[in-house]
Amino acid sequence: MGMIRINKLTKRFEKRAVLDELTLSIKAGDRIALIGSNGAGKTTLFRCLLGHYRFAGGIAFDGAGKGRRDLDMLSRVAFVPQMPPPLRMPVGELLAFSAKGSAADPVKMDMIAGEMGIDLKEIASRPFYRLSGGQKQKVLVTIALARPADLLIFDEPAANLDPAARAVFIDLLAERRDASMLIASHRLEEVAPLVNRVIELDRGQVVLDDSVVDRLKAGQFRSCRIGLADPHPTFASALAEWGFVTADNTLFEGQVPAGDTLRFLGLLSRYASLVDRLSLETDGSDNV
Repeated sequence: MGMIRINKLTKRFEKRAVLDELTLSIKAGDRIALIGSNGAGKTTLFRCLLGHYRFAGGIAFDGAGKGRRDLDMLSRVAFVPQMPPPLRMPVGELLAFSAKGSAADPVKMDMIAGEMGIDLKEIASRPFYRLSGGQKQKVLVTIALARPADLLIFDEPAANLDPAARAVFIDLLAERRDASMLIASHRLEEVAPLVNRVIELDRGQVVLDDSVVDRLKAGQFRSCRIGLADPHPTFASALAEWGFVTADNTLFEGQVPAGDTLRFLGLLSRYASLVDRLSLETDGSDNV
């Protein structure tokens, strides 16, 4: 999926404009954190993109205007709502339907669900609506991430997840290099490692559209030293993926590409309680 152009998008419920001539462009590969207070219009924007609502204004996918519903476009979009639908069908039937109707890979579904701590075979006969809130969210995330989607839309996807599942979910999103993302979240620190743009809505309008681009020149690096009070294998493994080296698993040294600074700080935020000392600086520049 290429460019998405949203032009003067307006959606009213009775006399109140929830979206008020909202204009926005989303490039292929964009990973956007959508923020704003409750009622700012985030969920309504998602529903308009998905064709759930009639609206005024325009939404153009790949340069062509779309009507209220376009099956080809929708087949390339995966969506996880904030409130899981009250589906009465058994989980196994939902998974089979997703595999057939939206090309969700059954092998990937088993793998993703396992990583998130849920056994799909164990809950296959249970009606979806009888699952716990966390189980419902894990199933929906599993289906979405197992699809070959070009655009992933998540509305507060981690709201019902336990901390361990949230960490796995963020890691799984980071692995999806082939899709654009729109993520509405009140946990900006969690999605910071994933995004290249932050868009804030207020009263149905864009009030902030900030590219997450470091002020340093492309190709420049920041030298980083991290000290831990005690060794932590999981954190050490995460730092090793960034090329950090250590002699004793408590002091780590490495370099962070300037453009990835926010993503790296997002990683550190997940392990903030472990960090005893931190320096992050450019050659001859001020510390961060």
